[in-house]
Amino acid sequence: LAQISICRDLPNIEVITFSVNGISDLEPLHQCQNLSELYLRRNNIRSLDELFYLKTLPRLRVLWLAENPCCGPDPHRYRMTVLRNLPSLQKLDNQAVTEEELSQALVDGVEITAPPARSSVENGWSESTASSAAGSSTEPESELLSCSLETNKTQEELDMKPVPRDKYSSFSCQETDCSCKKRNNVLNAILLLMKELDTEGLEIIQQTVARRLQAFQKKELQEE
Repeated sequence: LAQISICRDLPNIEVITFSVNGISDLEPLHQCQNLSELYLRRNNIRSLDELFYLKTLPRLRVLWLAENPCCGPDPHRYRMTVLRNLPSLQKLDNQAVTEEELSQALVDGVEITAPPARSSVENGWSESTASSAAGSSTEPESELLSCSLETNKTQEELDMKPVPRDKYSSFSCQETDCSCKKRNNVLNAILLLMKELDTEGLEIIQQTVARRLQAFQKKELQEE
C-alpha cells in the first residue's frame, strides 16, 4: 500500500495529486491546513470514514474521490455523505456542488464523527456507516413526511415548540412540489445547523429573524 506520510512534513502544500497510487489511509493529510485541491481518484480508500481526516481542512474546495471502494453501490448516498461532511467543497469528482445538494446532504448524507475502524471495514463501507445509511434511507414517496418529522425532532432538541403537523402540511402544500421540497430542505438545514451554534450565535439568528419579520410586516402594510 502506498504511504503518504510525507504530507505530515508539507503543512503548506495547496494541491495534491495522488490518483492511481493504491492509497488507503488519509490520516497524514489532516495537517495540510492550506490544502485546497485533492485528487485521489482510483486508489484503495475503502471507507468514507477516512473523510474524518479531511474535515479539519478549512480551505479544501476540490476533491476527486471517484473510483475508490468507499464510493459503494449507491452513488447518491456516497455524494450526499461526502458533502455533508465537507460542505465547503465547490467541486466533487469534477462536478460542481450546488446549494440544493448541500441542503439535501443534511437529510440524505451520513455524519462521520470518528476515524475509521479499519478492522471492521468491508466492501467499502464500515459497519457504522452502513448501518447509519440504512437507518436513514427513505422511499421517494415518503421523503416529504420524513423531512417534516426530522424538522420537528430538531426543534424539540433545540427546546423549540414543534410546528404542528397540520400547519406544516398546509403551508407546504400551497406551493408546487418543487418549491415545497426546496422550502422543507432549507428549513431542515437551518434547524440542523442551529444545533452547532453557541449562545452568541443563536442571539444573532434571533435578531436577524426579528428584522426579517419586521420587514415582511412592513411590506404587507404598504401593500394594504
